[in-house]
Amino acid sequence: MTNPPLLDLALHLAARGIPAVPLSPNKRPLRNCGTCQDIACGGRPNMLNPGPCACPLPCHAWAAATTDPTVLAGSAWARAWRQAAAVGYHPGGAGVTVVDLDSADAVAWAGATLPPTLTVPSTRGEHWIYRGVMRSANAVRTSVDIKSLMHYARWLGPGTGTMTALPDAVRTLAAKEDTTPAPTAGRVASSTPGRGWSRSTGHGCRHTEGYVCTGLARGVDLIHAHRTSGAGSQAFGAARFLAAQHSRCPGPCHLDTLAQDLIHAAVDVGVPHAYATRAVTRGLAAGGTHLP
Repeated sequence: MTNPPLLDLALHLAARGIPAVPLSPNKRPLRNCGTCQDIACGGRPNMLNPGPCACPLPCHAWAAATTDPTVLAGSAWARAWRQAAAVGYHPGGAGVTVVDLDSADAVAWAGATLPPTLTVPSTRGEHWIYRGVMRSANAVRTSVDIKSLMHYARWLGPGTGTMTALPDAVRTLAAKEDTTPAPTAGRVASSTPGRGWSRSTGHGCRHTEGYVCTGLARGVDLIHAHRTSGAGSQAFGAARFLAAQHSRCPGPCHLDTLAQDLIHAAVDVGVPHAYATRAVTRGLAAGGTHLP
């Protein structure tokens, strides 16, 4: 019995040390199984927020990518390969960083700004692949995403040119995205309190409105920066961080009003509402905050 062509490609990548995973017809990771849906399983141990999940199916996108041929070609993944339309891989797991240039203008910018490296044509632009890993970041500038740790990329071929070391110019892009995220329609402005939060409702909070709003805005921006994958984990992390900042307040702080902003941000980038609600609720609980 012959393997599906995409499985053969995945096995070829795995033999080269590139963790592979099947992608769905829309070129995105396959939907989580019922056990892993809404991270009810706790998440895989190698995710942003480590969990105990040992699901045999290719759940959790990049976190399921593997170089183990017995997993890739095993019976648990057989149906996924029959349904797959492309092969994804985990750049960070392969020791590389992909600068995803999604337009002709972005490619021109890279040609004038970044050192030459291995390049792969994509549907709308190019992937520039560097040796070395870093955190992933979306929308670091118009039509430019960085895919490395905790992200997946679609395998588009071996490319041309010689792979070079990850330059500081790329790392700086992510640093800028992290500290001064570009404004996006629908985001919570740092000067505006969360829906319903005020000193009167959060009278037990020891922080100023400015402090509360800045923390909320940063959390919303981090969620919006993960439009391809990881927004649910970011929602959990943002809620946990916010809660931890209020753990010593006399209470109540009424962070449930801020929670709605985090949930809405996650839903805006495609996270199912139930998933987003559960992630934020668990994050608040993990941070040990004073709820109403």
